[in-house]
Amino acid sequence: MARMMADCRRWPSDMSCSLTIIGEEDEVVRAAAEHSASVYGHEDTAELRQQIREFLEPAEAYSNAPRAHEQMPG
Repeated sequence: MARMMADCRRWPSDMSCSLTIIGEEDEVVRAAAEHSASVYGHEDTAELRQQIREFLEPAEAYSNAPRAHEQMPG
């Protein structure tokens, strides 16, 4: 299984979060859902985990350079 990445720098937030999570897809989804719940107050639901899964990027795309914010879909 390919390593994947969830990068909070991708999305605008009041917290200016700089967390990047890289690992196997299921691990990243679980950790990102827990982070979303504990830091942002989102409810950890199957829908949230599916949305996170859709936002994942290949780990190889990681760069330490600053990222421009993207609009959240929806």
